[in-house]
Amino acid sequence: MINAVLIFNNAGQPRLTKFYTHVDVSLQQRLLSEIFSLVSNRPASACNFLPLPPLLTSTQSAFSNDGDQIQIIYRHYATLFFILICDSAESELGLLDLIQVFVESLDRVFENVCELDLIFNFETLHQVLAEVIQGGAWSKLIFRGSWRQ
Repeated sequence: MINAVLIFNNAGQPRLTKFYTHVDVSLQQRLLSEIFSLVSNRPASACNFLPLPPLLTSTQSAFSNDGDQIQIIYRHYATLFFILICDSAESELGLLDLIQVFVESLDRVFENVCELDLIFNFETLHQVLAEVIQGGAWSKLIFRGSWRQ
């Protein structure tokens, strides 16, 4: 299950935070700062998959009741970091492809998406996200060509 979708700019300001599981606001704030610092300090040649860091192991129980390993999958495009927090039941490569499809969908909607598009058109951003990820599960329809016309 996808537990959260996060989009940050290079300065660490969240441009989208969507949690599909209930997490307290204080824990959300801690998660946002820790995850951004982890992802932003990694070199470009590093792997795009991370386990949940030791500092956030208490968060793992908030995301998963059955002991699944929580992982972070991210992709950096120009000035934006697209981050997914999910359990080990999801395919890492499938979710990396999901990020790619999400960005391509935003590119089609906004014609060369940039950070300002996400800020000023947040309703459209949430609508595209709702089409791609529904209730913490990714929609398989997007890979059958419904978005590729």
